[in-house]
Amino acid sequence: MAGHSKWANIQHRKGRQDEKRGKAWTRVIREIMVAARQGGGDPAANPRLRLAVDKAKAVNLPADTVKRNIDKATGNLEGVNYEEIRYEGYGIAGAAIIVDCMTDNRVRTVAEVRHAFSKYGGNLGTEGSVAFQFKHCGQFVFAPGTSEDRVMEVALEAGAEDVISGDDGSIEVLTAPADFEAVKNALEAAGLKPEIAEVTMRAENPVELAGDDAAKMQKLLDVIEDLDDVQDVFHNALMSE
Repeated sequence: MAGHSKWANIQHRKGRQDEKRGKAWTRVIREIMVAARQGGGDPAANPRLRLAVDKAKAVNLPADTVKRNIDKATGNLEGVNYEEIRYEGYGIAGAAIIVDCMTDNRVRTVAEVRHAFSKYGGNLGTEGSVAFQFKHCGQFVFAPGTSEDRVMEVALEAGAEDVISGDDGSIEVLTAPADFEAVKNALEAAGLKPEIAEVTMRAENPVELAGDDAAKMQKLLDVIEDLDDVQDVFHNALMSE
């Protein structure tokens, strides 16, 4: 897969996320509110909220802001109600895209997502049109040079489903979503620090794009990710520089 290094694609995605830190607070706040409303305001008893609070710490969201938004979501303060919506569609060369949103106005959100797809070379699909091409799972990715034997030993003992070695030397650990936290804690206790640690929609059949197709796909993804109501974008494109 020369020129289509998975590690390079992951680093590229991480870099773009870091560039958009200004939007990160908004996304984390919405995630905290939905998690607290659905599972209660106690992180110790709500794994989704616990993960959202971890994300808040990673982007330096102040602790009082976290608490205030948990209180809003659980009815202790007046706040906005967000609902979760997932859209599915196709990008350049038929690449699959999943767009997860949180919104207080469904009509506005679908119009914005549809416009982004149609203007930049994609098209919005129906529910279930591409989701089957992804696996909902916990994912950890370690940089090339990390000890594969050590990662495998710790991860599998903690309940991971699979450990995959990339051609580029990276190591990927996959878990069931429910086992993500246990594996994360075990890896951290062993001093193994992943570059990526998240519950995600992992593409099962990557599509390789290069040249103009890769550039057009990146533009489409950037426009979608910049929409105010978009929380996450998952796709199966492997793009070369």
